[in-house]
Amino acid sequence: MADAVAAVIDTGGVLLAEAGTGTGKTLAYLVPAILSRNRVLVSTGTKNLQEQIFFKDLPVLRDSLDVEFTATYMKGRSNYLCLHRFESHRDGGAFRTRDDAHYIKLIDEWRRGTATGDRAEIEDLPEDLSFWNEISASAENCIGADCPQFGDCFVTRMRQQAAASDIVIVNHHLLCADAAVRQSSFGEVIPSCDYAIVDEAHQLEDVATQYFGISVSNYRIEDLARDVERALAAKLVSDSERAAELAVDVDRLRDRAREFFGALQMVRFDAAAPGAAGGSLLGGESRRRIRPQQLNRVADEGLALTGALQALEADIALGGAMPEDVVALGGRAVELRGHIGFLLRADDPGFVYYLEARGRGTFLRAAPIDVSGIIRELLLDKMKATVLTSATLAVDGTFDYVKGRLGIGRAREILLASEFDFKTQAILYLPRRMPDPRSREFGQAAAREIVEIVRRSQGRAFVLFTSYATLRDVHAVAARELEYPIFVQGEAPRSALLRSFRATPNAILLATSSFWQGVDVVGEALSCVIIDKIPFASPGDPITAARIEAINAGGGSAFGEYQIPLAILTLQQGLGRLIRHRQDRGVLAVLDPRLKTMGYGRRVLASLPPAPVTHGLDDITRFFDVH
Repeated sequence: MADAVAAVIDTGGVLLAEAGTGTGKTLAYLVPAILSRNRVLVSTGTKNLQEQIFFKDLPVLRDSLDVEFTATYMKGRSNYLCLHRFESHRDGGAFRTRDDAHYIKLIDEWRRGTATGDRAEIEDLPEDLSFWNEISASAENCIGADCPQFGDCFVTRMRQQAAASDIVIVNHHLLCADAAVRQSSFGEVIPSCDYAIVDEAHQLEDVATQYFGISVSNYRIEDLARDVERALAAKLVSDSERAAELAVDVDRLRDRAREFFGALQMVRFDAAAPGAAGGSLLGGESRRRIRPQQLNRVADEGLALTGALQALEADIALGGAMPEDVVALGGRAVELRGHIGFLLRADDPGFVYYLEARGRGTFLRAAPIDVSGIIRELLLDKMKATVLTSATLAVDGTFDYVKGRLGIGRAREILLASEFDFKTQAILYLPRRMPDPRSREFGQAAAREIVEIVRRSQGRAFVLFTSYATLRDVHAVAARELEYPIFVQGEAPRSALLRSFRATPNAILLATSSFWQGVDVVGEALSCVIIDKIPFASPGDPITAARIEAINAGGGSAFGEYQIPLAILTLQQGLGRLIRHRQDRGVLAVLDPRLKTMGYGRRVLASLPPAPVTHGLDDITRFFDVH
């Protein structure tokens, strides 16, 4: 793999490299990247891998290669403190609670000594700190070189450091967010690079879909209104008459937003009616596809909201010489007005439009149906050489699927099997009989199988679900039947759940999509991974539905070309949680009977790790007795 990476850096082009877990692919691309003496951008799917590269792999290579090189580790802008906004927030004294005042003091002390401004350095800072968005260095709030703190800005310093570094380590979220704001003069943070390595590249399509879409929400409007109020409270608008007009504009904006998002809520419930185009997400989120004719019902409220934004924008523009903080608020109003207009027209055939409810938030969104052109234009075509790698990139032994989804034309290709011996390290359990996964009986049958498997593994299990409904069915039975500690997704933040699982003997974790990848538990603490169903993307999800329609309308077969390959890659990721080291041993289990009863099941089964297959629970007992 290192030879292949070195060759593509030397001669240019694209390399697709699937390297199974245990291959050592991170070192295999870092060594030629360092030895090339070029600045190389490394993008990962997770912050965990970023940290591994920066804090573990690069120090080893610095000692081993005897080559001087520099590296910078970059997170998204929202991870960093904005000194300018923090001082305004602190001096404004608008603390909502005693806890807020405590955290303001804590941040104030920390920011005087930190070299990075990365909030992760403050261990006592809650993940959900209520006011962090108001003091973070987000692109939306940045006023660029006009900022009085520009020279001391943590993002500016990080950017300067990256521009002088040989290896620049980012994640896909920052990569896509940065590309999405490059039309701005100061929004981007990643320096120009001619060489890129995209690790965990199987995640790139999803992340690009998120960042190259358009979204407005009641939260976004309220953030703007609150920032205008802060500017007025800080006396940034010296003309009292103009300040009074802006205060009226804010009240009007809030009223119009309340009416608009209230009307959207009614459209959302209408979209949920039987026969309507839509679908639902798991847990407390729901997404419903929406058509132009449905948005016509909120046209008047949308026009009134854009009018309120235009009035705010005009009063700022007519205010003469305003501070840059206030001018930036007018720019945000302009952008919001444009986004609302685009979303309400809902006439771009390249986008799917949908409504999403999350907590108290209502979001009107548009997502690109096909991001292949975007990825090709903004990443591949800008680089002299690009390496895309993952443990799961190929389907049916070829890269055709990922090439189509990511806009890749000609490419060098290399497939490297895992270093692990699945024939001795694992067995694959498929139950002899299970009800149809779409039937009501499946949840209870899955619960019985899971209880029996987990008794034999003595806990030490991840149980991964494709729906919360089955998770709830299984949890009700498992909590009654099993004596092992059970952790359930949603009970605590993901990182806290993983820490508890690792630290608790014989633990069981019940989880859905966010635990299928990017999770690493080495050793006996994880000795069993159970998956309830083949993880097909829900055809009721708006983005999935639009992609299925587009493929079929183009003469393709969405099920064979899109849904099955995507399910295979997701299933490989989920099962890949088990064997992470040569000493790991364990049982893989998939409860979905369609692996044996449906024609496509053979295709899915052929993609699974080459572990011996068993249908008997007693074989699980014998496996653990031996190991």
